[in-house]
Amino acid sequence: MACTKDDMLETIANMTVTEVVDLISAIEEKFGVTAAVAVAAGPAGGGEAAAVVEEQTEFNVIMKSFGANKINVIKAIRGITGLGLKEAKDMVEGVPSTVKEGASKEDAAKIKKELEDAGAEVELK
Repeated sequence: MACTKDDMLETIANMTVTEVVDLISAIEEKFGVTAAVAVAAGPAGGGEAAAVVEEQTEFNVIMKSFGANKINVIKAIRGITGLGLKEAKDMVEGVPSTVKEGASKEDAAKIKKELEDAGAEVELK
């Protein structure tokens, strides 16, 4: 029995991100294509798989500068990371520095806001 396009889309919609990535890798290997070329050519179907691949789920919080309130930023870093005073001071003075790796979107936004409120310049990647 043949699978319809709607059946395939429904199956993909119920997959985890890891399963979709594995599926894309298998398709690339089977047909000798890359996802970048397929996206550049435009999605053939509804585009759900392309949307899932492009959505970033993990972020790195990078402090670019500590601004005028270095002490407040050090306090914020200590609260966020649990580092000691010397380690937090070294992180702040060693900008640009990665404060948190692999944070969820919500956690990254919360950390960014907390550091910006303390006076730091922060970037999410």
